[in-house]
Amino acid sequence: MSHNLYKSKMDRVIDGVIYTLLTLFGLLTMFPLYYVFIVSITPYSEVLANGGFVLLPSKFTFDAFSAIFSSETVPRALQISIFVTVVGTFLNLLVTTLLAYSLSKKHIPGRNQVLMAIVFTMLFSGGMIPLYLIVKETGLMNTVWALIIPGLVSSFNLLIMKTYFENLPAEIEEAAKVDGCGDIMTIWRIVLPLSAPIMATIGLFYGVNHWNSYFPGVMYLRDSSLYPLQVVLRNMIQTPNVSQELSITNPALLATLPPETVKMATVVVATLPMLIIYPFLQRYFVKGMLLGAVKG
Repeated sequence: MSHNLYKSKMDRVIDGVIYTLLTLFGLLTMFPLYYVFIVSITPYSEVLANGGFVLLPSKFTFDAFSAIFSSETVPRALQISIFVTVVGTFLNLLVTTLLAYSLSKKHIPGRNQVLMAIVFTMLFSGGMIPLYLIVKETGLMNTVWALIIPGLVSSFNLLIMKTYFENLPAEIEEAAKVDGCGDIMTIWRIVLPLSAPIMATIGLFYGVNHWNSYFPGVMYLRDSSLYPLQVVLRNMIQTPNVSQELSITNPALLATLPPETVKMATVVVATLPMLIIYPFLQRYFVKGMLLGAVKG
């Protein structure tokens, strides 16, 4: 009895320590986001008066957000990023799902050879220059499709989805085919509804990758009007003349907006969409990863 009581007390102590450490780690993770947001809505005079460190400003201003959304650059870049993320994720899921479903069937001729080729690409890459030449020769240079098509399939995501499909009961698909469903109808009516967790997980991977990607835009795009938001943000951080990068022509507004505040506001705009979307997909995330990574 005393041993059980002592054990339960120790468990509570250990749980308290774990929760405390996780809470501190969560606060440390959240603080940079909080600081960026606070600086973006704090008058710069107050930021300077506090030595650049403000936890809770005495007054708020959204002039920085008004400036970036009244410019030509950020709204256009935001539209391009949304297009690349939505269309790119849809095409990623479409191609990855069809290929993973096909490779999950052991009777498909050449299946093992294709899987070996996929694993080979995970271990060995052709390099940046061959990829650049392929994009150039296929006519994708200086188009938004250069941000989507070269990364249409991820080998890692493909293998996870293939493993998930292999775990689906074969009897369900056989029953669907007995009822007259073809392969496409079986995928649409049976496989996809059962694959919501892995689809949400892989879609989140693809979507976050598209949204945060900036290097393909730097490498493949020459027209600044095609830059996604991450490339614009990178250019803003690297240049001291934010007004020229954003094409802001209001002198009165520029006089009250230092570059740091505008940069922080742009960081908030670039970060917020993923922070909003993730909680809606979180319930699928762990389940999809566990079911897709372990073959039962």
